[in-house]
This record gives sequence, structure tokens and C-alpha cells, in this order.
Amino acid sequence: MANKSDYFGLDYIVSLILAIIPITAWILGVITRFSEGKIVAAILRIPFGGIAWIGDLIFMIKDKHIWRWLNN
Repeated sequence: MANKSDYFGLDYIVSLILAIIPITAWILGVITRFSEGKIVAAILRIPFGGIAWIGDLIFMIKDKHIWRWLNN
């Protein structure tokens, strides 16, 4: 069975490929945070998408999930 990760429960490899593409990672990161009910975190991902993209890459490779730098 394949490992599931962020981006709507897609396989890890698919999520990793999507995280490599900056605009896709930015859009999916915002949508993912909105779907988790983290409105403030989703709104902050819009202007700080570049920083979040770097964090998403690091955390996707290391922990198989996107960077959750604001969990409240």
C-alpha cells in the first residue's frame, strides 16, 4: 500500500512532485490549509508563498507533509 501524504491524501510521490512546482505548491498549500480549517494560516500563505514553498519542500522530503508553521 502506498504512503499517503498531504495534498488531499495523494500518494507521497505525487505530492512531492506537486510540491516541487512553485505555483502548484503555493495554490495547493493554500487550499490544504483552508480545508483543514486553518483560515489565518491559509491567508498568510498567499503573500508568503515563496517562503512557504521552501519550507514545504523541506518538510515534504523529511516528514512527508507540508510545513505547518501556524497551527492555531
